[in-house]
Amino acid sequence: MDFLVLFFLSSGLFLGWTLGVNNMCNVFGTAIGTQMLSHKKAIAIACVFVVLGAVMSGHGVSTTLSDLGNITTLPGAFIVALSAAFSLYLVTKAGAPASATQAIVGSIIGWSLFAHVHVDVWLVGRIVASWFVSPLLAAVFAFILLHLFKIYLKARPIPMLYRDAYIRMGLVLAGAFSAYALGANNIGNVMAPFLNVVHLPTLNFFGIPVLSNSQLFFIGGLSIAVGISMYARNVMQTVGNGLLKMTPIDGLVVVLTYGLVLFLFSSVSLHHFLVRCSLPTIPLVPLSSSGAVVGAILGISLFKGGRGLKIKELFKIMCSWILVPVISAAVCFLALFFMKNVFGQEVF
Repeated sequence: MDFLVLFFLSSGLFLGWTLGVNNMCNVFGTAIGTQMLSHKKAIAIACVFVVLGAVMSGHGVSTTLSDLGNITTLPGAFIVALSAAFSLYLVTKAGAPASATQAIVGSIIGWSLFAHVHVDVWLVGRIVASWFVSPLLAAVFAFILLHLFKIYLKARPIPMLYRDAYIRMGLVLAGAFSAYALGANNIGNVMAPFLNVVHLPTLNFFGIPVLSNSQLFFIGGLSIAVGISMYARNVMQTVGNGLLKMTPIDGLVVVLTYGLVLFLFSSVSLHHFLVRCSLPTIPLVPLSSSGAVVGAILGISLFKGGRGLKIKELFKIMCSWILVPVISAAVCFLALFFMKNVFGQEVF
């Protein structure tokens, strides 16, 4: 990889780092917030599985984003990723769990407007619709899962000592699954702008050819893992217990629900299975991961009669969902202007 490619790719790595900083709270925020898992163990598990998810299952969602913005130059891809990362970083510093999906979609739209490229409104509509569907789906899943847990524990009481051990193990497994789903669903946010403009030579890994896209997903996954290891504690507090005071069982339900929702919208295998069975398919689109975890917390709140939910914190999060794509699109448009007219780089 030559220096110029690495330099332009750095904005994608910065976006991956910011995504990791912001989304550690979604994977293990409730586990740490309920003091069922230590910070170091949570970070180690999340780092390993987010890279695995990116490499093994990141192709489907990445193709969707690549189709949305068919960026044709490396400087253009650099600005798109950098604008998304900058917007996400600003909101992260404010302590709100913003969405990398919303940031990158805003940047891609900003690039399309600047380049006078037709925006696929239908595809944008599918992605935006998922931002509303995923919290609702997460709320339903969380409500049902918590209900099933309560029924099981009532039918088969478990001593408190053993219950804590089981919940801790459940949080580890659910957190690993959620980190995998995060990598699968969100690696497209990091690397989709570069898929059409960066072509790395195929590597041979113990007789297995590793194509350019897989290499990009691995590099992007590593950048997310680095961000996870440097997560924002203020965001962790907002999601961990900032919205709703939760029990360890609540935390397990939130993490499991989060992983399920992201996995449903990322699995190419599930998509093909539904097609073969002539059933309605679930679109392979990048989700607002913070939307999924907030939806799960809302489902738990509804199960408890709506008591204890902190509306002020919820309003803060929802405002960030609106501001991030707008800020990202505006920053991208202005940055493209400077890149083209000041630095003389072709951005489309």
